[in-house]
Amino acid sequence: MQANGAGGGQQQQPPPPPPSSSSSQGPDLGCLNAQNGEASSGLTTGEQLAHANGLLPSANNGDGGGGSSVNNGVSAPGGSALEMGGGSGVGVGSSALKKKKRLSQSDEDVIRLIGQHLHGLGLNQTVDLLMQESGCRLEHPSATKFRNHVMEGEWDKAENDLNELKPLVHSSNAIVKMKFLLLQQKYLEYLEDGKVLEALQVLRGELTPLKYNTERIHILSGYLMCSHPEDLRTKAEWEGKGTTSRSKLLDKLQTYLPPSVMLPPRRLQNLLRQAVELQRDRCLYHNTKLDNNLESVSLLIDHVCNRKHFPCYTQQILTEHCNEVWFCKFSNDGTKLATGSKDTTVIIWQVDPDTHQLKLLKTLEGHAYGVSYIAWSPDDNYLVACGPDDCSELWLWNVQTGELRTKMSQSHEDSLTSVAWNPDGKRFVTGGQRGQFYQCDLDGNLLDSWEGVRVQCLWCLSDGKTVLASDTHQRIRGYNFEDLTDRNIVQEDHPIMSFTISKNGRLALLNVATQGVHLWDLQDRVLVRKYQGVTQGFYTIHSCFGGHNEDFIASGSEDHKVYIWHKRSELPIAELTGHTRTVNCVSWNPQIPSMMASASDDGTVRIWGPSPFVDSQDIEEECSSMDS
Repeated sequence: MQANGAGGGQQQQPPPPPPSSSSSQGPDLGCLNAQNGEASSGLTTGEQLAHANGLLPSANNGDGGGGSSVNNGVSAPGGSALEMGGGSGVGVGSSALKKKKRLSQSDEDVIRLIGQHLHGLGLNQTVDLLMQESGCRLEHPSATKFRNHVMEGEWDKAENDLNELKPLVHSSNAIVKMKFLLLQQKYLEYLEDGKVLEALQVLRGELTPLKYNTERIHILSGYLMCSHPEDLRTKAEWEGKGTTSRSKLLDKLQTYLPPSVMLPPRRLQNLLRQAVELQRDRCLYHNTKLDNNLESVSLLIDHVCNRKHFPCYTQQILTEHCNEVWFCKFSNDGTKLATGSKDTTVIIWQVDPDTHQLKLLKTLEGHAYGVSYIAWSPDDNYLVACGPDDCSELWLWNVQTGELRTKMSQSHEDSLTSVAWNPDGKRFVTGGQRGQFYQCDLDGNLLDSWEGVRVQCLWCLSDGKTVLASDTHQRIRGYNFEDLTDRNIVQEDHPIMSFTISKNGRLALLNVATQGVHLWDLQDRVLVRKYQGVTQGFYTIHSCFGGHNEDFIASGSEDHKVYIWHKRSELPIAELTGHTRTVNCVSWNPQIPSMMASASDDGTVRIWGPSPFVDSQDIEEECSSMDS
């Protein structure tokens, strides 16, 4: 057999050494030496332990050959011929045996992490060999005792172990918390076993004197009334006596111990999961559902996403409109797309769930001024259409039947250019730049109004009370129709042409005249980011959030392009060309992250999706722009 290391010559193995007294030291060390291909008979017990920890190389027979070999089982008096890499024999005294290089702290941490993971897999003998050879310690001996006593339910011994651990814990209060957790488990197990008197003694004589978390003690006392074990487990939200509940208890207890004493639970898995999540976060084109399960990824390669899987390619061009297309919006369930045009129509398109191709479903006609804004009801049963600045009418359509339910106009001098649905689906708000906005029901009846506000864009928050409105004072204010209060939320230095809100209500995406696209945090009321590249004058352009977890932002532009940014990056990750005039609106399908639509003054609607041609080589390529 060829030796490990340098030297290519094959070497005849010597006969096994004769038995000696050292063979009586137990199977573990003998197993280790046999695994390493070495005989233990020629070494003293101390030397064997050192060898087991990787401190001693095997003795060479002095022939200077290329492979590791063993002498005849007798140690040379006063010294040994040691093989120091490559098979060269060097004679040294036994007191000068070269020790293994001391491990760095990071090396020791890695070994402990591997040991903990192997221990969790039940490979305990492998862990013992790893710790013995490396000279590391998986955890403090007192912690090992504590772990075993907890898992075996020996609560009195576990409490005694806490006294040993006390000097190793930074906080004295931590010991009290750990003892409380132990006694709580002890109390619940007594109750499950029907030992009510013993449980009562734990409650009164051990838990209560701790004077910690009295509210929890009151809850625990209520469990005395449980009629049977199943009732106890349900009310206590507890798995019952056994390995599962004790393992969870141990996980909680470990949080109070320094990692040098006992590693946090599943530390290696958590580190690997964090690494995978970080790579995904840094991937500019990651647009698939997040899965934190390590089984769903390979740890052997870095995470990569290909740009060709991103919606950067024209899949379909819709040309049924015969004039400028001012607006487009996917339904909340992602099955339909509504487009509004200067040609006085709204077209509803059906999205094929398999091919992702769109076909014309209905054409809604009669919007004399054209359609510049569309809003789907929360249940997608209704659609509201608004016109440009000089339009005083609003249309409420039944999407299923294609019938007009309400045509609303408060005054011929009104301007109803924007609309937003209340989350309950029974009300909506609408307004414009003539100085007021209204809250109405589905029949167009006026419920409330707010005077003196020249509205550019509207949005209803999920609380069902607050309406956000951008006005001619370059700001967004919140208006509460219930208590009739209003407050300033966003203040810009230039006109806010349009805005949209993220699903969680935390972020606002603004298209600001001459400035481009801005991202605001509504909770902290701060400007988070200004996105670069887009050309924005005084035309109304509508941007959107999109992709899984709304990680991306897309906007039209006056330079005929669609720009896409990762939410955390100011520079665009894609510039989509194809339109020949200003792109007025972009909408990302909320259910199909790889589908996006754009509406343009060139009279077309473009549907964007992944590249139709992706070969195996492309799949293996990393996004070239990630590093840049």
